[in-house]
Amino acid sequence: MHPVGSREKGRQEQKSRRSVLDVLRDGMAMRTIVHASVLDDPRKAARIRELHAAGNLHRVVDEPIQQMLVFDRTVAFIRITPVAYSPGALMIRQQSLITILIDLFEQTWARAREVTEPTHRLTPREREVLALIAEGRSNGAIARALSITEAAVGKHVASLFVKLELPATQDDNRRVLAVLAYLRGAAR
Repeated sequence: MHPVGSREKGRQEQKSRRSVLDVLRDGMAMRTIVHASVLDDPRKAARIRELHAAGNLHRVVDEPIQQMLVFDRTVAFIRITPVAYSPGALMIRQQSLITILIDLFEQTWARAREVTEPTHRLTPREREVLALIAEGRSNGAIARALSITEAAVGKHVASLFVKLELPATQDDNRRVLAVLAYLRGAAR
């Protein structure tokens, strides 16, 4: 962890990346879960892709997560404060607590998406609309289910098509293609 206000943040980050790449080359296995917002920073996204390609497997989640490190299933570290780069962590050696943390990690890993999958940042309302489309509902039925106007549903559907890069064509049904993206987990 970097201390607050570290002036050598850039150099420490480069040194840290090189160290991780070295241990990956030596055969260490690593899995990392990151929040989707991290991928909005091109520098961080490039670092994650570099580490992922080197063997540090990454997955992405949209829900908030806390920083946690588990080593060899024998020791875990949890950041004491939720502030980025703040010093201090709680070290856990109690096996029953580590087992619980590992279970939490595995559950989060299972529902996370691959870092290499395309991400389409949908709003919570757009995800609700898409889920109802996947149930086969019409715009009118979606409007009644969400207590919004049919015109609002139309705007959400249009936004979905743009975000999922589904242009209007004579050959394709965009609602079906949007549902397929939803089922593949590409629409989050």
